Amino acid sequence: MLEEKIKERSALIAVAGLGYVGLPLAVAFAAAGFRVIGLDIQERKVDAVNRGESYIEDISSEELKKIVSSGKLSASTDFSRLGDADCVTICVPTPIDEHKIPVISYLSTVSERVAQYMKHVQLIVLESTTYPGTTEEITLPMLERGGKKVGKDFFLAFSPERIDPGNKEFDFRTVPRVVGGKTQRCTDIAALLYKTIVPSVYKVSSPRVAEMEKLLENIFRIVNISMVNEIALLCDRMNIDIWEVIEAASTKPYGFMPFYPGPGLGGHCIPVDPFYLSWKAKEYGFYTRFIDLAGEINSLMPHFVVTKVDFALNKVKKPLNGSRILVLGVAYKANVGDTRESPAIDVIRILKKKHAKVTIFDPHVSRFSIDGKEYPCIDHPDAETLKKADAVLILTDHAAFNYKLIAENADIIIDTRNAMKGIRKRKVFKL
Repeated sequence: MLEEKIKERSALIAVAGLGYVGLPLAVAFAAAGFRVIGLDIQERKVDAVNRGESYIEDISSEELKKIVSSGKLSASTDFSRLGDADCVTICVPTPIDEHKIPVISYLSTVSERVAQYMKHVQLIVLESTTYPGTTEEITLPMLERGGKKVGKDFFLAFSPERIDPGNKEFDFRTVPRVVGGKTQRCTDIAALLYKTIVPSVYKVSSPRVAEMEKLLENIFRIVNISMVNEIALLCDRMNIDIWEVIEAASTKPYGFMPFYPGPGLGGHCIPVDPFYLSWKAKEYGFYTRFIDLAGEINSLMPHFVVTKVDFALNKVKKPLNGSRILVLGVAYKANVGDTRESPAIDVIRILKKKHAKVTIFDPHVSRFSIDGKEYPCIDHPDAETLKKADAVLILTDHAAFNYKLIAENADIIIDTRNAMKGIRKRKVFKL
């Protein structure tokens, strides 16, 4: 039985998609004693895994090489290997297009591949964040097309990924999982599998509940971040320090949770996932006004940042056109090299449209591309480089930045992350 194979760690697990979600998952299963085959369409990722070279910051090359050398983990571009697996997890991208409409082509393609090669008695788990109903409306019909029946010939569940790149407190192995299967046995088998790598599993009644649960997590964040961004915009007009306001409010031991303003939203979840629900809701004649308003407010933040740069330069009688802007940090959050959906993309795009001369430094990013154009990242800026810049724009508050050096040598600093907290100089302009 499949349950026995999972308990004995003799089940072969296939992980489809070796990105920020799939690679840590594959490593976790291999470390738990399973044999794992990682599948991806990008040869560079497959080759890197097989060499034991990690391209994900949360997985060290040392850890990956040890797992690969043990024979527990290998990677391939051959998706026919899906047919060898006892358990398949799908961890492919689910982005949105420029109109905030879900792009599920990656998920559909992999589901087709699974259906093509599926063997008798196999567990399939979707981890890719998507709208409620995807597992049963898209993947299930493909798997049943050949006459196989869910709950009998194969088992299907949804278990949303919970990955926060760079989070040292809550990593992959310390965060509970939610699992919802098409049948009770589907749920039980999927839960049994995940219990081998996480501290606890919370079972829900269906894939739709699990899909909605994941969206709720990120809608909670986008709505609260947009709220504090709106307050930040108002505080700017009222000449009130929003950071001081948040710090004061945080002294309340109940009923308040601090969220912080910034140059915009970034990452693989918050700027994308809520709009899966916004799109799906229209099918039911329902309009998610909080989500849409949150998206509208947060889309204003890159424009506000550029306005702040323009205002700061105007104070010293310099135009934005032709000014040398040194951007510090293009990753979407501190201390990682993840640039997916980074607000720096829109900020730099707007600066370039206004003919500013932009240079970039990010200790975690070697190359940065916008609209097909690559922006080289300079070496760690010294005092002379900081002095030559007309303005220094802090978009990411990396710990590696020398803020004392920046304060001493930059003529103008626009700080979108409160990185210069405690430095009270007239040349520092906060968000």
